[in-house]
Parts: sequence; structure tokens; C-alpha cells
Amino acid sequence: MDKADKYKRILIYVFMAILTLMSIFPFWVVLVNATRSAEQIQQGLSIFPGSNLGYNWNVLMEKQFDIFGGFKNSFIISACSTVLSIYFSAMAAYGLVAYKFKGRKILYAGILGLVMIPTQISMIGFYQFVSKMNLLNNYIPLILPAIASPATIFFFKQYLETIYHPDLPDSARLDGAGEIKIFHRIILPLMTPAMATMSIFAFVSSWNNFLMPLILINDTDKYTLPMLIQLLKTDMYRTEFGSMYLGISLSIAPLLIMYFILSKYIIRGVTAGGIKG
Repeated sequence: MDKADKYKRILIYVFMAILTLMSIFPFWVVLVNATRSAEQIQQGLSIFPGSNLGYNWNVLMEKQFDIFGGFKNSFIISACSTVLSIYFSAMAAYGLVAYKFKGRKILYAGILGLVMIPTQISMIGFYQFVSKMNLLNNYIPLILPAIASPATIFFFKQYLETIYHPDLPDSARLDGAGEIKIFHRIILPLMTPAMATMSIFAFVSSWNNFLMPLILINDTDKYTLPMLIQLLKTDMYRTEFGSMYLGISLSIAPLLIMYFILSKYIIRGVTAGGIKG
């Protein structure tokens, strides 16, 4: 390795280290502020933890911050919606790639069109629809729509086109396998890296979803964690920023766990693709 290549590698490592620090820094600031008092937070930014973690926790408890109930409610919604989104989007993408039927291109163009439409546009109509079905204050409207996820279908289709080969399902059909069995036994294992990637995005999006649950859920026992955090409003004389940051820190912990669990599958898929190449 000559000096030029060595310097290039060093620059790449330095650049990646800077990007890593920039990504970690906001999370670190939130965690640090969760251990500081309101006065310390108002004085300015700090990268060193404080000694007010216990006090901030007590403030949360005094405000009846039901952390475990919020975790449970958010997890139920996020886990169920993620499973539905990943499974049915993978099935739809497989259908678009594997089967040559009339109207396939038009259908795919419609899916791309839905990706470009902001969800906020349909909120009023969706609320009226849910209200007429007597599903307000229920988790079903927050979970079931995940079956139709245009962005996930688009991603899966693009990924499947790079790895799909007609000989795989054809061989399985010769052995007597049905279409559903082919999808479960052959296609889904091939799509594991893509499914892991989109599972992270789907879970994070559902976990952080605040506006739609706020519109549909009225019972405080069914509040998700982001909804509980917005309840951390203090009296007119004092704002407990430390307890608010602690609530935010608790809400992002499951997202980090979700990423660490699924990241190995993404790395494994990238490594396998590099070996095949």
C-alpha cells in the first residue's frame, strides 16, 4: 500500500468518525440533560452528566407519568403495525416482480403516486371514517392501515428485482410447493436484509407517531409514550426541563434496542451481497 492509498484510508476513517460523532451527539445531549436540573439546562449546553437524575425521576412519578403503561401501549401499536407492514408489503412486492399480469405497471405507478401524497391530507377523512365505524379510542385504526405501506412496497420491489431469479420458484413448483409456501420458504429468507431495514423505519415511525394517536385516542390509559411526554406540562411558575428530557430519553431507548437487534441482519445481507459480487 503506497502513501496515497494510506492517506485516503485515513481521511475516510476521519470522515466516518466525524459523521459518527455528529450522529451520536444529539442523543448524548438528551441523555445528559435528563440528569441536569432546569436551571442548569437554561444556562447552556453541557456534555457532562449532572446529578439530578433522581430528582427528575421523582418529578415524573409525581406527574403520574405511567412509563410502563406508555411502553406497553406504544409497543403493541408499533410491533403489530410493523409486522403487518413488512409481511404484506413483501407479499405485494413479490407479486409485482414475479407475476406478469395486465395492469401491473399501472398498479405500480399508483403505488408510487401514493408515496408522494402526504398523510396529513387524509387525516380529516380518515377521522370521519373511523368515527362512523365506532373505532375511536381504539388501536385498530392505528395498526390495520399499516397493511398498505406504499413506501415499503417500493423499497421491497427494488430490492427483490436485484436478487430474484425465476428458477428458484420454478424449481419449488416442480417439487409440488404452492405459491404461499414458496413465498414463506424461499422469498422471505432472501428478503431478510431488506425486511430488517424497513422494520427499523416502520417501528420508529409508528413509535414516534404522535398526531394520529392524539386525534383518535381519548382515554389516558391508552396513551402512547409520545402522548404521555406531551403531558409533562408544568405549572406556570416552573418548567421541569430535566424531567421532560428524561421522558424523551426513556422513549428513545426501545428504538435503539430495535436498531441493535436488527442491524446484524442488515450487515449480514450486505456482506453476503459483497461475497456474491
